[in-house]
Amino acid sequence: MTQASPTAEPALETLQAPRLSAGLTFIMAAACGLIAANLYYAQPLAGPIADAIGLPLHASGLIVTLTQVGYGLGLFFLVPLGDLVENRKLILVMIGAVTAALIAAGLATTPLPFLAASLSIGLGAVAVQMIVPFAAGLAPEQSRGKVVGNVMSGLMVGIMMARPVSSLVARLGSWHTIFFLSAAVMVALGVALAMTLPERRPQAKLGYLSLIGSMGRLFVTQKVLQRRAAYQAFQFAAFSLFWTVTPLYLVSPAFGLTQTGIALFALAGVAGAIASPIAGRLADRGLSGPATAFGLSSVLTAFVVTLMSPEGSWIALSLLTFAAILLDFGVTTTLVTGQRAIFGLGAELRSRLNGLFMAIFFTGGAIGSAIGAYSYAQGGWTAAAILGGALPLAALLLFLTEARRA
Repeated sequence: MTQASPTAEPALETLQAPRLSAGLTFIMAAACGLIAANLYYAQPLAGPIADAIGLPLHASGLIVTLTQVGYGLGLFFLVPLGDLVENRKLILVMIGAVTAALIAAGLATTPLPFLAASLSIGLGAVAVQMIVPFAAGLAPEQSRGKVVGNVMSGLMVGIMMARPVSSLVARLGSWHTIFFLSAAVMVALGVALAMTLPERRPQAKLGYLSLIGSMGRLFVTQKVLQRRAAYQAFQFAAFSLFWTVTPLYLVSPAFGLTQTGIALFALAGVAGAIASPIAGRLADRGLSGPATAFGLSSVLTAFVVTLMSPEGSWIALSLLTFAAILLDFGVTTTLVTGQRAIFGLGAELRSRLNGLFMAIFFTGGAIGSAIGAYSYAQGGWTAAAILGGALPLAALLLFLTEARRA
């Protein structure tokens, strides 16, 4: 495994609580899911929100895009602060920021305030990527993969549940309700974390600009980071392509599903969250390589099986549902094994490494969404599935070069 860069500042972790209890692991997993869900609540409500605030329909994509932009900026410029600032305080500040942004979004009646709130929601939601390395640091080396897997299972459940939950809440109330409800949940979560999280005070002597500047050196020197980020960028591009295109495919004449049917279909993907603790345990046993190969192959297989039956049949819908489960299982497996690998590169680098890893991973997802919509418009599901399958295939071929060298 690649060692920490010799140019990095040494830093010792000071923890009030040296062990991570099952209760604290659960709280951190729940926190990841609840915070990450804020990134996706607006996706199924973009149309009604745009209409209510007077945003032109052709610009409604900004509602989701700006949240993603904010999250991407936060990954690069805020998450690395975990190597510099006391972690509990940093996480609570970010939760406070996302709470204020949620309230602002719920109160907005014109485009500019709402779009500013959307950007801020993304920035505040990077608290998730401060919690994950914090949990990894609390865990002993021999069970770090298990802990990361358990925490990431909460994150994946939050991502997959956000869309159907926001649709249901909006149907029972209004689109404003989901933002106010989530803000209340964030307040309760902040209180719970303030009471349970131990302190972690990094002893890094870098200034903020030096901290950000060191990330370029880390990317160049950390080969494990490079490979793991590349695998996950391909994986998340395939994941985003699938979940961007399937709603369009399911409402098309081939299937004719309603929005309720699509929400139920999306719930199938939640089953993939069980991969997180399994992958973590495999990584702890030194089986990261086989687990990674399985994860990449699973995503490739998911796209292949969707082409095995004529469009519109009940068999095709069943295979598509199976593909959703298999795809989410594969993406989650490689995500957990990837984070387990990079978190072993050095405690003093953990937040910066995670910021880089997630920023590259997130960029892959954004590209996948864009090319997925274009491919579906040009060649329907067949074109989208072929392109989607090519992404994990490329990652698998890259992984095989690592296996041969090993």
